[in-house]
Amino acid sequence: MEYVLGAAYPNPFNPTITVPFGLPRTAHVKIDVFNVLGQRVTTLVDNVHQAGYHKVVWNGWSELGLPVGSGVYFVKMEALGFLKTRKIVMIK
Repeated sequence: MEYVLGAAYPNPFNPTITVPFGLPRTAHVKIDVFNVLGQRVTTLVDNVHQAGYHKVVWNGWSELGLPVGSGVYFVKMEALGFLKTRKIVMIK
């Protein structure tokens, strides 16, 4: 097993999207969502997870408690030197 940031689904999404990820060993994981300007919209995960496959659901809201608009967003995962970014699309 290796570090994996799986393809989020459904993509495009409205109102929620599931982001799967996998870890070969216990690690601190951080998964953030960014807009096209590179601004962080929200943090989905920022804690230690056991080895294995996991998933997190984003409800399309910013960390300020506001719904995001239609558009392109990027999901970025960091864990023990692993870094991967995937594009997601919100359609309202």
